[in-house]
Amino acid sequence: MTPFLGSVFWLLVTLGVLVTFHEFGHFWVARRCGVKVLRFSVGFGRALWKRTARDGTEYWISAIPLGGYVKMLDAREGPVDPALRDQEFTGKPIWQRILIVAAGPGFNLLFTILAFWAMFMLGRPDVAPVVAATPHSLAADAGVRSGDRILEVNGRKVQAWSDAMDAVVNGMLGRSPLPMTVRDTDGHTRELVLPLDRLPADGAIEQYLPKLGLQPAPPAAVAATVMPGQPAALAGMQAGDRVLSVNGQPVTDFVAFGQLVQTEAARSPQLALVIRRGTQTIDLTVRAKWESLAGQPSKWVMGVGAPRTEAVTVHYGPLKAMTASFASTWRNTAQTFSMLGKMLSGETSTRNLSSVIGIAAVANTSAHMGLAWFLQFLAVVSLSLAILNILPIPVLDGGHLLYYAVELIKGSPVSEKTMVVGQYIGMALLFTLMGLAFYNDIQRMLLS
Repeated sequence: MTPFLGSVFWLLVTLGVLVTFHEFGHFWVARRCGVKVLRFSVGFGRALWKRTARDGTEYWISAIPLGGYVKMLDAREGPVDPALRDQEFTGKPIWQRILIVAAGPGFNLLFTILAFWAMFMLGRPDVAPVVAATPHSLAADAGVRSGDRILEVNGRKVQAWSDAMDAVVNGMLGRSPLPMTVRDTDGHTRELVLPLDRLPADGAIEQYLPKLGLQPAPPAAVAATVMPGQPAALAGMQAGDRVLSVNGQPVTDFVAFGQLVQTEAARSPQLALVIRRGTQTIDLTVRAKWESLAGQPSKWVMGVGAPRTEAVTVHYGPLKAMTASFASTWRNTAQTFSMLGKMLSGETSTRNLSSVIGIAAVANTSAHMGLAWFLQFLAVVSLSLAILNILPIPVLDGGHLLYYAVELIKGSPVSEKTMVVGQYIGMALLFTLMGLAFYNDIQRMLLS
């Protein structure tokens, strides 16, 4: 499956699952409150499939898979049979109407908690939060050195690379100095501050990351394997040897080792290596050879296999997983509201908004990383849908809750004229946000 088709497929899976769960919240609570549900639709527009249940409720899968709706018996949409008056939505007490409207975002929040819980139960594979700091970057200026292990970011303990970067990216949105605790290769702990206030204003996160200069550390310059009969083995190199230098040039990691072999062997295939074996330092002379391996383009080879990057799996038992799920849900909720507030105040650029184009790309990537990663993605998107829907924007659930709050205060429903005006304003706001998000994603695609 091509990346485009994969993105479309996993976007449809994401929307199908989350929209169904959201609308089921409205449906389930409406039924419990005695409201007659006329139609439950996943998607909008013409029905691709439909079935009518014994109670008269129609179940649809519609052609446009970008949402869904629950159609209830509502006197505002036409005359109601007197025999069904007690099942009509607007005739219900206001507290029941509030429950029905709030149930959609509420079920998205419930899905978020369950998805995070399942993710922690399954175990999310990741890499250790060991860094490679780019020279002359913000991280390097703050004192971060290659090989440092991140322990905490802004007081939050981190176990894996993605947790560390999640905390760093959230700090980048506010462009404020960010405290960080690291431990170096000698076991010494240091307190640092990333000078995120030096980031330019009105920038998107993808533009900030290169300036930050934090990357996962490549594997150490250790020979995981030494192939028999190849130059390194013939020179006496053994598995477990750490390469210290090539032709007098120090080696920091396995990637740097490979690059030095190519540049130095191009001058002369005979290379002077200094290795460490246990407590011994040994000088070796290795004659690299020009060769093509497994159909790849020819290059200078020595027959040394790279070690694996240090892996970490974030995995908990049922009780701790639930605690971690609540903590993740709370943290992501706080971060989302913080980002919205910063966008409104101008502290954070609206260029960080993303549309279904960006969501589709991330859906495809996370799905290919495994079930645990896809569950985390679903949890974050579900929480975003819950938060978006409770915003006091007419046409969204939050807009209806706003009308009910006014009704509680003034003792009578909001006038139909006010609701119509509100609907137009809400649609204008929603389409503006969608247009801005689409523009951002299209610009990212053109610049990538």
